Amino acid sequence: MESKQILLINDLPGYGKVALAAMMPVLAHMGHILYTLPTALVSNTLDYGQFEIMETTEYMKNTLKVWKNLGFHYDAVATGFIVSEEQAQLIAHYCEEQKKQGTLIFTDPIMGDDGKLYNGVTESALMHMKHLTACADVIVPNYTEACLLAGVEYKAEGIDRKSMVELIEKLRQAGSKSIIITSAVVEGQDVVCGYEHKTDSWFMIPFHKIPVRFPGTGDIFSSLVLGHMLHGMPLKDSVKQAMDMVAAVIARNAGNEDKYKGIPLETELDMLK
Repeated sequence: MESKQILLINDLPGYGKVALAAMMPVLAHMGHILYTLPTALVSNTLDYGQFEIMETTEYMKNTLKVWKNLGFHYDAVATGFIVSEEQAQLIAHYCEEQKKQGTLIFTDPIMGDDGKLYNGVTESALMHMKHLTACADVIVPNYTEACLLAGVEYKAEGIDRKSMVELIEKLRQAGSKSIIITSAVVEGQDVVCGYEHKTDSWFMIPFHKIPVRFPGTGDIFSSLVLGHMLHGMPLKDSVKQAMDMVAAVIARNAGNEDKYKGIPLETELDMLK
Protein backbone atom coordinates (compact mmCIF):
# COMPACT_ATOMS: atom_id res chain seq x y z
CA MET A 1 0.00 0.00 0.00
CA GLU A 2 1.09 3.56 -0.65
CA SER A 3 3.02 5.23 2.18
CA LYS A 4 1.76 8.57 3.44
CA GLN A 5 3.66 11.33 5.23
CA ILE A 6 2.31 11.98 8.74
CA LEU A 7 3.25 14.63 11.28
CA LEU A 8 2.58 13.43 14.84
CA ILE A 9 2.20 16.14 17.50
CA ASN A 10 2.10 14.56 20.94
CA ASP A 11 4.18 14.07 24.09
CA LEU A 12 7.17 11.72 24.24
CA PRO A 13 7.62 9.48 27.29
CA GLY A 14 11.01 8.36 28.53
CA TYR A 15 9.44 5.08 29.66
CA GLY A 16 6.14 3.55 28.65
CA LYS A 17 4.18 2.91 25.46
CA VAL A 18 1.93 5.94 25.30
CA ALA A 19 1.60 8.99 23.01
CA LEU A 20 4.46 9.12 20.45
CA ALA A 21 6.03 5.93 21.84
CA ALA A 22 2.80 4.08 21.00
CA MET A 23 1.94 5.81 17.74
CA MET A 24 5.33 5.62 16.04
CA PRO A 25 5.76 1.81 15.94
CA VAL A 26 2.16 1.25 14.82
CA LEU A 27 2.18 3.75 11.95
CA ALA A 28 5.72 2.86 10.87
CA HIS A 29 4.73 -0.82 10.80
CA MET A 30 1.79 0.14 8.58
CA GLY A 31 4.29 1.62 6.12
CA HIS A 32 3.84 5.34 6.73
CA ILE A 33 6.62 7.96 6.87
CA LEU A 34 6.66 9.87 10.15
CA TYR A 35 7.67 13.28 11.43
CA THR A 36 7.38 13.77 15.19
CA LEU A 37 6.95 17.01 17.11
CA PRO A 38 6.97 16.42 20.90
CA THR A 39 4.78 18.78 22.92
CA ALA A 40 6.58 17.66 26.08
CA LEU A 41 9.16 15.22 27.35
CA VAL A 42 7.59 13.08 30.06
CA SER A 43 9.72 10.89 32.31
CA ASN A 44 7.26 7.97 32.37
CA THR A 45 3.55 7.21 32.13
CA LEU A 46 1.56 9.20 34.68
CA ASP A 47 0.07 6.02 36.16
CA TYR A 48 3.19 5.55 38.29
CA GLY A 49 2.18 8.59 40.34
CA GLN A 50 5.58 10.30 40.10
CA PHE A 51 6.77 11.95 36.92
CA GLU A 52 8.65 14.88 35.41
CA ILE A 53 7.34 16.92 32.46
CA MET A 54 9.36 19.37 30.38
CA GLU A 55 7.36 21.57 28.01
CA THR A 56 8.87 22.03 24.53
CA THR A 57 6.97 25.01 23.12
CA GLU A 58 10.04 26.98 21.97
CA TYR A 59 11.51 23.87 20.36
CA MET A 60 8.20 23.33 18.55
CA LYS A 61 8.16 26.91 17.22
CA ASN A 62 11.74 26.70 15.97
CA THR A 63 11.29 23.23 14.47
CA LEU A 64 8.23 24.28 12.50
CA LYS A 65 10.22 27.21 11.08
CA VAL A 66 13.06 24.89 10.04
CA TRP A 67 10.66 22.41 8.45
CA LYS A 68 8.92 25.22 6.56
CA ASN A 69 12.28 26.40 5.20
CA LEU A 70 13.11 22.82 4.17
CA GLY A 71 9.78 22.52 2.34
CA PHE A 72 8.55 19.52 4.32
CA HIS A 73 4.94 18.58 3.66
CA TYR A 74 2.50 16.03 5.06
CA ASP A 75 -0.54 14.08 3.96
CA ALA A 76 -1.86 14.19 7.53
CA VAL A 77 -1.23 15.93 10.84
CA ALA A 78 -2.29 14.04 13.98
CA THR A 79 -2.48 15.95 17.26
CA GLY A 80 -2.67 14.57 20.80
CA PHE A 81 -1.62 15.81 24.24
CA ILE A 82 -1.13 19.60 24.36
CA VAL A 83 0.59 21.00 27.45
CA SER A 84 -0.38 24.68 27.51
CA GLU A 85 -2.69 27.31 26.09
CA GLU A 86 0.22 28.72 24.08
CA GLN A 87 0.80 25.33 22.47
CA ALA A 88 -2.89 24.90 21.73
CA GLN A 89 -2.94 28.24 19.94
CA LEU A 90 0.27 27.43 18.03
CA ILE A 91 -0.97 24.02 16.91
CA ALA A 92 -4.44 25.26 15.98
CA HIS A 93 -2.93 27.99 13.78
CA TYR A 94 -0.48 25.54 12.19
CA CYS A 95 -3.23 23.01 11.45
CA GLU A 96 -5.35 25.70 9.83
CA GLU A 97 -2.42 26.55 7.53
CA GLN A 98 -1.83 22.90 6.69
CA LYS A 99 -5.49 22.25 5.99
CA LYS A 100 -5.48 24.99 3.34
CA GLN A 101 -2.78 22.94 1.57
CA GLY A 102 -4.99 19.84 1.54
CA THR A 103 -3.48 18.12 4.59
CA LEU A 104 -5.83 15.89 6.59
CA ILE A 105 -6.14 17.05 10.22
CA PHE A 106 -6.72 14.24 12.74
CA THR A 107 -7.24 15.38 16.34
CA ASP A 108 -7.43 13.44 19.58
CA PRO A 109 -8.57 16.20 21.99
CA ILE A 110 -6.94 14.84 25.15
CA MET A 111 -8.54 16.89 27.93
CA GLY A 112 -10.38 14.75 30.44
CA ASP A 113 -12.29 11.64 31.43
CA ASP A 114 -15.01 10.53 33.83
CA GLY A 115 -16.87 13.80 33.36
CA LYS A 116 -14.08 16.23 34.27
CA LEU A 117 -10.98 17.96 32.91
CA TYR A 118 -7.57 16.49 33.63
CA ASN A 119 -5.43 18.33 36.19
CA GLY A 120 -3.79 21.34 34.56
CA VAL A 121 -6.29 21.65 31.70
CA THR A 122 -7.92 25.07 32.01
CA GLU A 123 -11.16 26.45 30.62
CA SER A 124 -9.06 28.68 28.36
CA ALA A 125 -7.21 25.63 27.04
CA LEU A 126 -10.62 24.08 26.35
CA MET A 127 -11.50 27.09 24.19
CA HIS A 128 -8.31 26.65 22.15
CA MET A 129 -9.07 22.94 21.76
CA LYS A 130 -12.52 23.83 20.44
CA HIS A 131 -10.76 25.99 17.85
CA LEU A 132 -8.50 23.08 16.86
CA THR A 133 -11.29 20.51 16.62
CA ALA A 134 -13.39 22.93 14.56
CA CYS A 135 -10.78 22.80 11.78
CA ALA A 136 -10.20 19.03 12.04
CA ASP A 137 -11.24 16.52 9.40
CA VAL A 138 -11.49 13.76 12.02
CA ILE A 139 -11.75 14.06 15.81
CA VAL A 140 -11.51 11.19 18.30
CA PRO A 141 -12.81 12.39 21.67
CA ASN A 142 -13.90 10.07 24.45
CA TYR A 143 -17.44 10.65 25.71
CA THR A 144 -16.26 13.11 28.40
CA GLU A 145 -14.28 15.16 25.88
CA ALA A 146 -17.17 15.14 23.41
CA CYS A 147 -19.44 16.58 26.12
CA LEU A 148 -16.86 19.25 27.02
CA LEU A 149 -16.43 20.27 23.39
CA ALA A 150 -20.17 20.34 22.71
CA GLY A 151 -21.08 22.03 26.00
CA VAL A 152 -23.57 19.34 27.01
CA GLU A 153 -24.09 17.56 30.32
CA TYR A 154 -21.99 14.46 31.01
CA LYS A 155 -24.08 11.52 32.21
CA ALA A 156 -22.13 8.82 34.02
CA GLU A 157 -24.97 6.33 33.59
CA GLY A 158 -24.86 6.69 29.80
CA ILE A 159 -27.27 8.09 27.25
CA ASP A 160 -29.81 6.94 24.66
CA ARG A 161 -29.32 6.82 20.89
CA LYS A 162 -31.16 10.07 20.28
CA SER A 163 -28.89 11.92 22.72
CA MET A 164 -25.78 10.46 21.08
CA VAL A 165 -26.95 11.60 17.64
CA GLU A 166 -27.61 15.07 19.07
CA LEU A 167 -24.13 15.14 20.65
CA ILE A 168 -22.44 14.26 17.38
CA GLU A 169 -24.59 16.80 15.56
CA LYS A 170 -23.44 19.55 17.95
CA LEU A 171 -19.80 18.66 17.22
CA ARG A 172 -20.53 18.78 13.48
CA GLN A 173 -22.19 22.17 13.81
CA ALA A 174 -19.07 23.42 15.60
CA GLY A 175 -16.99 22.58 12.53
CA SER A 176 -15.67 19.02 12.91
CA LYS A 177 -16.23 16.87 9.84
CA SER A 178 -15.92 13.19 10.77
CA ILE A 179 -16.33 12.22 14.43
CA ILE A 180 -15.45 9.13 16.46
CA ILE A 181 -16.60 9.02 20.10
CA THR A 182 -15.02 6.34 22.28
CA SER A 183 -15.75 5.12 25.82
CA ALA A 184 -19.48 5.75 25.43
CA VAL A 185 -22.37 3.87 26.99
CA VAL A 186 -25.52 4.00 24.87
CA GLU A 187 -28.65 2.33 26.19
CA GLY A 188 -26.56 0.16 28.52
CA GLN A 189 -24.09 -1.00 25.84
CA ASP A 190 -20.40 -0.04 25.57
CA VAL A 191 -19.99 1.40 22.08
CA VAL A 192 -17.85 3.47 19.76
CA CYS A 193 -20.06 5.91 17.85
CA GLY A 194 -19.34 8.08 14.89
CA TYR A 195 -20.19 9.96 11.75
CA GLU A 196 -18.35 9.92 8.40
CA HIS A 197 -18.84 13.11 6.45
CA LYS A 198 -17.71 11.73 3.08
CA THR A 199 -20.58 9.25 2.97
CA ASP A 200 -22.95 11.17 5.29
CA SER A 201 -23.29 7.99 7.35
CA TRP A 202 -23.60 7.21 11.06
CA PHE A 203 -22.33 4.17 12.91
CA MET A 204 -22.49 2.63 16.37
CA ILE A 205 -20.21 -0.35 17.04
CA PRO A 206 -20.70 -2.28 20.31
CA PHE A 207 -17.80 -3.91 22.14
CA HIS A 208 -17.16 -6.07 25.17
CA LYS A 209 -15.07 -4.20 27.74
CA ILE A 210 -12.06 -6.17 28.95
CA PRO A 211 -11.57 -5.46 32.70
CA VAL A 212 -7.90 -4.52 32.32
CA ARG A 213 -6.47 -1.01 32.00
CA PHE A 214 -3.35 -0.21 29.99
CA PRO A 215 -2.27 3.39 29.36
CA GLY A 216 -1.76 4.14 25.67
CA THR A 217 -4.54 1.99 24.21
CA GLY A 218 -6.28 5.15 22.98
CA ASP A 219 -3.10 6.15 21.16
CA ILE A 220 -2.88 2.71 19.56
CA PHE A 221 -6.53 2.94 18.52
CA SER A 222 -6.11 6.40 16.98
CA SER A 223 -2.97 5.32 15.13
CA LEU A 224 -4.68 2.29 13.63
CA VAL A 225 -7.72 4.32 12.55
CA LEU A 226 -5.51 6.97 10.92
CA GLY A 227 -3.21 4.40 9.31
CA HIS A 228 -6.11 2.49 7.75
CA MET A 229 -7.83 5.69 6.58
CA LEU A 230 -4.67 6.82 4.81
CA HIS A 231 -4.61 3.44 3.05
CA GLY A 232 -8.05 4.24 1.67
CA MET A 233 -10.26 2.30 4.09
CA PRO A 234 -13.66 3.85 4.95
CA LEU A 235 -13.89 5.39 8.42
CA LYS A 236 -16.31 2.86 9.90
CA ASP A 237 -14.20 -0.06 8.66
CA SER A 238 -11.05 1.62 9.99
CA VAL A 239 -12.68 2.01 13.41
CA LYS A 240 -13.86 -1.62 13.49
CA GLN A 241 -10.43 -2.90 12.48
CA ALA A 242 -8.79 -0.75 15.17
CA MET A 243 -11.25 -1.91 17.84
CA ASP A 244 -10.62 -5.57 17.02
CA MET A 245 -6.85 -5.14 17.02
CA VAL A 246 -6.75 -3.20 20.29
CA ALA A 247 -8.98 -5.81 21.96
CA ALA A 248 -6.66 -8.56 20.73
CA VAL A 249 -3.46 -6.99 22.09
CA ILE A 250 -5.13 -6.16 25.42
CA ALA A 251 -6.34 -9.74 25.79
CA ARG A 252 -2.91 -11.14 24.90
CA ASN A 253 -1.20 -8.92 27.50
CA ALA A 254 -3.85 -9.09 30.24
CA GLY A 255 -1.52 -11.06 32.50
CA ASN A 256 1.42 -8.63 32.29
CA GLU A 257 2.74 -7.80 35.74
CA ASP A 258 3.48 -4.10 35.11
CA LYS A 259 0.52 -2.62 33.28
CA TYR A 260 1.51 1.00 34.00
CA LYS A 261 4.08 0.95 31.19
CA GLY A 262 1.44 0.12 28.59
CA ILE A 263 1.47 -2.64 25.99
CA PRO A 264 4.92 -3.74 24.72
CA LEU A 265 4.07 -2.94 21.11
CA GLU A 266 7.27 -4.14 19.50
CA THR A 267 6.29 -7.71 20.39
CA GLU A 268 2.72 -7.24 19.14
CA LEU A 269 3.21 -5.76 15.69
CA ASP A 270 2.40 -9.10 14.05
CA MET A 271 -1.18 -8.65 15.30
CA LEU A 272 -1.49 -5.16 13.79
CA LYS A 273 -1.37 -6.22 10.14
